[in-house]
Amino acid sequence: MNKKLWVKQALNKIEADYNRSSDTHLIKLDLPSCLGVDLYFKDESTHPTGSLKHRLARSLFLYGLCNGWIGPDTTIIEASSGSTAISEAYFSRLLNLRFIAVVPKTTARRKLAQIEFYGGECHLVDAKDIYTESERLARELNGHYMDQFTYAERATDWRGNNNIAQSLFSQMALEPHSCPEWIVASAGTGGTSATLGRYIRYDKSCTHETKLCVVDPENSVFYDFYKTGDENLTSPKGSRIEGIGRPRVELSFVPSLVDRMIQIPDAASIATIHVLEKLLGRKCGASTGTNLYGAFLLMSEMKARKEKGSIVTLICDSGDRYLDTYYSQEWLDRHNIDTAPYIKQLESFLETGSLSLAD
Repeated sequence: MNKKLWVKQALNKIEADYNRSSDTHLIKLDLPSCLGVDLYFKDESTHPTGSLKHRLARSLFLYGLCNGWIGPDTTIIEASSGSTAISEAYFSRLLNLRFIAVVPKTTARRKLAQIEFYGGECHLVDAKDIYTESERLARELNGHYMDQFTYAERATDWRGNNNIAQSLFSQMALEPHSCPEWIVASAGTGGTSATLGRYIRYDKSCTHETKLCVVDPENSVFYDFYKTGDENLTSPKGSRIEGIGRPRVELSFVPSLVDRMIQIPDAASIATIHVLEKLLGRKCGASTGTNLYGAFLLMSEMKARKEKGSIVTLICDSGDRYLDTYYSQEWLDRHNIDTAPYIKQLESFLETGSLSLAD
């Protein structure tokens, strides 16, 4: 079979898979302490591979296929903290392609198991080496390095095609405050924040301007890059909140699309998912906690100003992947993470509607 015909068939397989998937849910979380400020979750954990990265992986495959970078014998290689690799392993299996995930040694074991479940191979390295090792493998195997950190923001059709932003705004259409005051997201590649930021500017349906807030964990350079514009920033440590935060400035992160950034302590992110479990009845990953803590801060500010409106944030993935990390007291103790003060702070917020990073 010639390559063009194979690519056409591959594209059809991916589109058919997309056609079998329903959209992700928009969940309203009622908080009596913040009446008049409505909070919604876009639940990206319900994708077939269980995370927000399913959208990204599909876009990266379509981009690679249409650029002529992927053929019937191409080995796919990706640098990832886990979730993108899980989704790319899924699509590689769909197309009968070999897939190698270059992942940090600290990646949650359940994520590694899911990569292997979809037929992927896990190549564990120190976090600082994931880029160079991915490039090396691609050269040696004559494969294709997907490079999500470069291509995430350009591979997604941000104008439409049911991307996360278009889906979110259409689902908000019948809500009391249909045009959100804020959308809150965290950045791993920066692709999601770029898609949201561009669509906010492009969309004609809102009567006022929605603002984009990006929340960043500890040991990530995105927050400092947003403040300083220094694209050479690096961090000697990697983020402990899997899936978000980077030790270097990635090409897919576009700060000009961001209206505000907030840096969230890791203990606050993790405390938030423990509090959220009691509100939702299920576990979420810590990046969801980073998002939600930022959303709570914005809700508190809006309440203090007596403003009404809505805020939308994202559930990135399920907490079932992190039972041996963020939901393990032994792991928290080993990493000197004390969630108790933030849990107390969040419980007070649920009663009063008041929250501050300085508390």
